[in-house]
Amino acid sequence: MARTIAKDHDQKRAHILRAAAMVFATQGFDRASMNLLARECGISKANIYHYYDGKMAILFDILDSYLKALRNRVLAVEITCHSPAQTLQVIITEILLAYQGADHEHQVQISAMSALPHAQQEQLRGYQRDLVRFVENAIHANAPEVFDANAGKLRATTMSVFGMLNWYYMWNSGAGSQARDDYAQMVCHLTLHGVKGL
Repeated sequence: MARTIAKDHDQKRAHILRAAAMVFATQGFDRASMNLLARECGISKANIYHYYDGKMAILFDILDSYLKALRNRVLAVEITCHSPAQTLQVIITEILLAYQGADHEHQVQISAMSALPHAQQEQLRGYQRDLVRFVENAIHANAPEVFDANAGKLRATTMSVFGMLNWYYMWNSGAGSQARDDYAQMVCHLTLHGVKGL
């Protein structure tokens, strides 16, 4: 007879992922042991093994859950009624709001993704590519005459925008929604108009 799934299975799994993301982000993936994960989760190591067969599986699930949700949230933003400049700001704002409360997951993405097998890394990078392409299209719409003549500039501009967004948590991790909205506006103005646009 197959084992039934506990009613709180998803909640416990989410709790393990959140605690593990904190441990991996603060201690480093290589140094984090299953004993440490169990202690931080407040459950036994055997209980963790009920959900995951090891910390590599936990790492993948952290990043798969986080990046898939991030991509889906941002790509679902309603942009059809906005000008190109407004569209870019709406997208940038949504990315920063999606980052809120996910500093540990974001740091694990940066520091530990390379520990995963190649096939899993490619799956995760697929989510990243979808997000980059979405932002790239929004940037292109603001100056197609510039970027059609130089695709390299479009790529460099897009990655520069992500550079401004991705390290925001380093100096303003506790920022609330209004601060993130203000910063999104600044990034958009810098991208489209330079410092004189501020």
